[in-house]
Amino acid sequence: MTFKGCLFDLDGVIVDTASHHFVAWRTLADELGVAFDESDNEKLKGVSRVDSLEFILQKGNLVLDSNTKLRLMEKKNAHYLGLAAQIQPSDALPGIVALIDELKVLGVKIGLGSSSKNAEQILSKLGLLDAFDTIVDGNHLTLSKPDPEVFLMGANALGLLPEECLVLEDASAGVQAAISGGFSVLGIGRKEELGQADAVVSGLGDLNWSEIQNLLTHK
Repeated sequence: MTFKGCLFDLDGVIVDTASHHFVAWRTLADELGVAFDESDNEKLKGVSRVDSLEFILQKGNLVLDSNTKLRLMEKKNAHYLGLAAQIQPSDALPGIVALIDELKVLGVKIGLGSSSKNAEQILSKLGLLDAFDTIVDGNHLTLSKPDPEVFLMGANALGLLPEECLVLEDASAGVQAAISGGFSVLGIGRKEELGQADAVVSGLGDLNWSEIQNLLTHK
């Protein structure tokens, strides 16, 4: 199977900032008097900021007005950015830089499909911002994963059809989004959580592009 484009999720695929998100959301939840643990944080993988806040509010049976919600989201994001300020190129997950470099040499188009509104800042800190042909993030979306909007927009920006693109995702919601959009998807993480993906690997490690495509061919 030969793909002309590759669409990457950000958190958990290119860099692991899950711990920063967890601390920021837990701090906010504590202030609201809502219990929030790592299992709750797992459910927010690939989910937009507004939907993440709604999850916490529903968990605590809280109803807040729009202005208060906006203020809380801005507060959480400021906390997250403070924690993520020290991200540097060496924080890119194993295998990701080598894979991106290989894709560039091979002429495979590269896009980002993330619900994060901080994607460009994070990619800039990693030294990868200029590597992407297109970036679709939370600033461009009206619907969050598992809706396929983010990946459909990414493929369209690359000038490709969904079937011509491979999505790399670490979250169940992202895998569902890719599948419903007509994309092939490589899950990065645990098969128990990402079993719907066309293939699942624990990490990119030393996998090259040919090996990745073979995984999808022999699924």
